[in-house]
Amino acid sequence: MSKILDGKKLSVSVALKLARKIKKLTIKPKLVIIQIGDLDESNTYIKNKKAFAEKIGAIAIHKKYPKTAKESRIISDIIKSNRDASVHGIMVQLPAPKHFDIERVLETISPKKDVDGLTSINTKHLFDNHEAFIPATVKGVVGLLEEYKIKLTGTKIVIVGQSSLVGRPAMLALLNKGATVTMCHKDTKKLEGETRRADILITAVGRPKFITKKHVSKNQIVVDIGVNITKNKKIVGDVDYENVRKIVRAITPVPGGVGPMTVASLFQNLLKAYSLQT
Repeated sequence: MSKILDGKKLSVSVALKLARKIKKLTIKPKLVIIQIGDLDESNTYIKNKKAFAEKIGAIAIHKKYPKTAKESRIISDIIKSNRDASVHGIMVQLPAPKHFDIERVLETISPKKDVDGLTSINTKHLFDNHEAFIPATVKGVVGLLEEYKIKLTGTKIVIVGQSSLVGRPAMLALLNKGATVTMCHKDTKKLEGETRRADILITAVGRPKFITKKHVSKNQIVVDIGVNITKNKKIVGDVDYENVRKIVRAITPVPGGVGPMTVASLFQNLLKAYSLQT
């Protein structure tokens, strides 16, 4: 049976370190979380972020807008937060409603307050391997692997899912760590052959049990970023966990793997933004 890469346990350790740092500060780091609409998944993520903020002594302000809100209204509020010296980080909880010009909204966030690393300036810094805010999920994956002493330099990594939110920035961050990265997507031929060759397999496709035992091989490390809500409101990943864990060397559970590390990484980015602004 494989080793469980426990992101929940690790996030507790990160929280303790952050809490110690924040306790010494006279002004508390403040994060503004913007939500457009009322998706159940988004509500859960934001609840977790607010709970983590409270645990470490940071401030999380939740601004919730109806899905009918105009971009101009949200942009105006972001500009106010950009100018507000008491606000150190701003993020938009994704996904946004389909009709929404989310790129326009994200680009309004000041790059120095872009703690989710989604503005084009931070993306360009990541592309060039310069200092940048790395998207929280990607930072969480890298942090999890490094904490478990899993070597990245020279390692063959296969990523399934090429989204601009997770797959593509993960590819850049891992290339910057010296890994050899293959990106797979819906047009990849003979996917099983590609995934089986990996030392580390990362999946972020948003399809329950998409990765089965035929996609994996012995001694692999599997990182499941997928979050899927079943009809009975259960959270499952992209991996057929029970069957795959019997084969591979190590695996992240869902929930309890990448998710808690994403939240912890967001607040690591907030502390970094705070230090750059004060």
